[in-house]
Amino acid sequence: MKMFDLTMPIDTQIPVFPGGPEPEIIQVASIKERGWNEKQITIGSHFSTHIDAPFHMIEDGKKLDDYPINKFIGIASVIDVRNQKLINPSLDEIEQEDIVFFYTAHINKIRYKEYFQQNPILSVETAQRLIEKEVKIVGLDSFSPDNEPFKIHKLLLKNDILIVENLINLDKLVNSRFMCYILPLKIMDADGAPCRVIGVLT
Repeated sequence: MKMFDLTMPIDTQIPVFPGGPEPEIIQVASIKERGWNEKQITIGSHFSTHIDAPFHMIEDGKKLDDYPINKFIGIASVIDVRNQKLINPSLDEIEQEDIVFFYTAHINKIRYKEYFQQNPILSVETAQRLIEKEVKIVGLDSFSPDNEPFKIHKLLLKNDILIVENLINLDKLVNSRFMCYILPLKIMDADGAPCRVIGVLT
C-alpha cells in the first residue's frame, strides 16, 4: 500500500486568489514565556488546497456540513490533461460516484504571477459528461476549473458535484484508480474549507 499526500502546505508563502484575504500566522504563545507554543492562524475558506461547496457560488446552495462524511471519501482517478488549455478528455473509464482529478501541471506555476492567468479550464462538454456520469467530486492542480463568470463552477455545484482546487502530486497517480480521502475542516455553514487530501494506492 502506498499513500500520497495531495495537499499543499498552509503557510504565508502560498499566494491567494487576487482580492482574497492574505494568510497570517502569528506566534501568540511560546514555551519560554507561557509554558506552551501556540499560533494564531488567519486564512480564507478557499486558501491552499481546499474544497468548494455549492454555497460558494449558489445563494441557496448546500454548505459543507450538509454532507455526510462519505461524500468526501471514494474511488478516484487522475486524468492527464497537460497541454490542454480547454480540458476535454475521454471519460470512458469514469464510473458513477467517482472522484475525478485532472492533472494539468498548472500548479508548477504557483510562484509566478501568471498562475492566476492562462489557466486551463474545463469545457462545458466535459462538465456535462461528469454530471451525466454522476461523479461526486471534481478536482485539479490549479486554482479553478474556470474563470469569471464561473459557469463551470455553477454547473457542477448546482448538480451536487463538489470542487477541489490547488491539489499537488497528481503526476504520481495518473491513470490509477485509488481510494481518496478528502478531509475538510469541519466549519459550520461553510462555503468551502481547506482540506487534507490523501490518495491510497493498494
